[in-house]
Amino acid sequence: MLHRKERILDNIPVGSLGIIAVDGCQEMGARVNDYLVRWRKEDESANKDHIVFNGYEKDTYLIDAKVPRFGSGEAKGIIEESVRGMDLYLMVDVCNYSLTYSLTGNINHMSPDDHFQNLKRIIAAVGGKARRLNVIMPFLYESRQHKRSGRESLDCALALQELVRMGVDNIITFDAHDPRVQNAIPLSGFETIRPTYQFVKGLLDNVKDLQIDSEHMMAISPDEGATERAIYLANVLGLDMGMFYKRRDYTRVVDGRNPIVAHEFLGSSVEGKDVIILDDMISSGDSILDVAGQLKARKAKRIYAAATFGLFTNGMGKFDKAYEDGLLDGVLTTNLIYQSPELLSRPYYINCDMSKYIALVIDTLNHDGSISSILDPSERIQNIVQKYKNGEDF
Repeated sequence: MLHRKERILDNIPVGSLGIIAVDGCQEMGARVNDYLVRWRKEDESANKDHIVFNGYEKDTYLIDAKVPRFGSGEAKGIIEESVRGMDLYLMVDVCNYSLTYSLTGNINHMSPDDHFQNLKRIIAAVGGKARRLNVIMPFLYESRQHKRSGRESLDCALALQELVRMGVDNIITFDAHDPRVQNAIPLSGFETIRPTYQFVKGLLDNVKDLQIDSEHMMAISPDEGATERAIYLANVLGLDMGMFYKRRDYTRVVDGRNPIVAHEFLGSSVEGKDVIILDDMISSGDSILDVAGQLKARKAKRIYAAATFGLFTNGMGKFDKAYEDGLLDGVLTTNLIYQSPELLSRPYYINCDMSKYIALVIDTLNHDGSISSILDPSERIQNIVQKYKNGEDF
């Protein structure tokens, strides 16, 4: 992992650091805050006592903010302390469906729309008093609706423009479904970060007998959209890459899309090889399981599925069966979005923690430093693989 001490943080901070973890993102916010508090207490910089570093070292960087609701279901954002002149980082998890609110006596689960509205309420409560506004939205709101086919709304583009109009300077997201959505806000800061390093680390931590070379391992893209992810991993690890493409029935529309008829495979033989299937999200999981079934039919050895966001919209039943049947050997997702207790309890699940990574990004941006070294993990992946091969701790 890239350590804080390996980066030069001599720049004057943009402003006193503040983190607002919007309802539903408090657990991740607390983890990120713990790293920042510890790092800044350990920091031996001679400049810490200078006036421009006022508020640099604190017991917590979390700002007390909440979004209470009226009985009618309406809500308002409240910030309980001063944020004037601060460099604010607002963290929001639009996928946390575990939160509920009462609407005329009925219990409603919060949707991505509700979380996005809460984010805007907090921005409105800041009232333009912060020096800089940064939004960390791991799962980019409405990012699955990134292009038009026919008369359709472009919700993600609209949401990004709305945030920028409200005064947001930087938007940081992870593994955006299509990074080209940033074209909607070409003059504003937009970063999409891929957790490839965390996937590699999670796999190497949990599987001790991998042979990482093109003879024994392959990176697989489950569809044409994820090809770039698989190519990157294959290049960094020196593996072969294969891909599936979805053959759809364009004569029918089911649930707003053309149904998939089959997954067709392009690539060299997977026989006897361990494979990693890479994607940005697992929604229902049907695609990943279908691909895993086809790989097993082609005599793949062990199959691991890695996706940045584990939504598991249809529950864990199908994955449990796939694991029991020997179809899947492991599932890796990050803690960037809400993880259900059912998911965390599964023996085949590997959790990839992203809190230190987010803390590094916040710490560097607060110093107005370059995050390019954080965004490109190729060197760190090579280092960890070398240690794995040498039997060293990492």
